[in-house]
Amino acid sequence: MNETVGAVNALTAAWAQRTRGGTVFSAAGVWPLLAFLADGAEGTARDELTRAVGLPPEQAAAGARELLAGLASMHGVGAALGLWTDRALELREPWAAGLPADAHGVLGADPAASQEALDAWAARRTEGLVDRMPVTLTEGARMVLATALALHTDWRQPFEETVLRPGTGPWQGRSLAGLRRSSVRTDRIGVTAGPDGHVTTVKVPGGNALDVHLLLGEEGMAPAQVLRTGIAVLERALPVTTGGALPYGQAGPGVTVERQPSATPDPVRLDVTTVGFQVRADHDLLHLHGLFGLSTAAGTREGHFPGISAAPLAVGAAGQSAVAEFGPLGFRAAAVTAVLAAPGGGPPRYAHESTVVRAVFDRPFGFLAVHRDSRLVLTAGWVTDPTPAG
Repeated sequence: MNETVGAVNALTAAWAQRTRGGTVFSAAGVWPLLAFLADGAEGTARDELTRAVGLPPEQAAAGARELLAGLASMHGVGAALGLWTDRALELREPWAAGLPADAHGVLGADPAASQEALDAWAARRTEGLVDRMPVTLTEGARMVLATALALHTDWRQPFEETVLRPGTGPWQGRSLAGLRRSSVRTDRIGVTAGPDGHVTTVKVPGGNALDVHLLLGEEGMAPAQVLRTGIAVLERALPVTTGGALPYGQAGPGVTVERQPSATPDPVRLDVTTVGFQVRADHDLLHLHGLFGLSTAAGTREGHFPGISAAPLAVGAAGQSAVAEFGPLGFRAAAVTAVLAAPGGGPPRYAHESTVVRAVFDRPFGFLAVHRDSRLVLTAGWVTDPTPAG
């Protein structure tokens, strides 16, 4: 599965390049759809989809099946693919046979009733986090191909809830739902010198092989630059200086290393302070048609998918709705992606000193939700509006 993971993460990095503000997205939700479309396309549409998928066209469908099976096997992750077609649309048997056996449904004569059924599918498959399909059925819709992805993890070590009031930056003066915790695992923080500046990464481990990586760049770095660097760190393409090797003083964005009095000769400690957040985003994938290989496929003057059906088909709409929630006890996220084909106290005395690595995320930052073993990025995003203090 390494080749497929690499292709999905490459699409994540390319999508991150287009990130401008607060958002959440899942290339892992888009990639199988593009792969299945590439398998049934021809001509320029096939070439463009193949470039977006990052695998040879003859391997695309197998890669999509491998990814869906891999997602389904991950503890804490639910993944599903759905296909709905107009009753009159006949699918090519080889293409249809490559989809999950229970994936195929039918679009009824009433678009409103069919839309309700598709929305219910989205809500059911994401445990209610996404309550609607990201495309709207219209008269003449011939086919909808969709994925649903949901994940959750409980922190191995919960955060202590507090109130964070940043003294500087975009969140200055706000009372935020702060989260704080301390541990001796200084290997979970690192600072890397990326091509656009330094980025601090903190890994927050979940109890089911799912981790969330928090990413803080230098002030002035764009979201795309921070996320791209974080993905390069995940892919082990950039060197990282971990907590135990960081110098005293200001050691990276949001990171200071200091000595403090201690009653005992304690080991180096890592203190992390961040904020809770909920991020939601809707994406029109056709606005980024070049990124997703849909430029030609969206042209309605002719059909582009003879491997799917003899009837001429073009991509009439494509979208994703995604959400991510980060709190004191854990993290959960979901994405539904669809393609529609249409025509304080006084200080006591201490005998020792200990070293503390402090990381504070008190201004906009990025995140990656990652499957620990495969390093597959499940969701990614950028936080600009954290949860206010209750």
